Amino acid sequence: MTEKDLQEITQFLQWMENPWIISLFIALTIWALVWKGIALWKAAENGSKPWFVALLIVNTLGILEIIYIFYFSKKKSLLEERG
Repeated sequence: MTEKDLQEITQFLQWMENPWIISLFIALTIWALVWKGIALWKAAENGSKPWFVALLIVNTLGILEIIYIFYFSKKKSLLEERG
């Protein structure tokens, strides 16, 4: 390792010790877990195995989960009501 590499690693570690960064990381983790839990619950209720597996494996900080909850999970519910 060069001196420059060590300096970059030291700067990164100092940056990661910032309380704001730690707080942001914790907040994003909680945000993602809440949406993932809701989406997985709805996918299991709807019996949608492909969505369940995709939601379980792919981590998008809640984006894919929100799309599933508000678009795809309701789409199936509306079809069941008509049929």
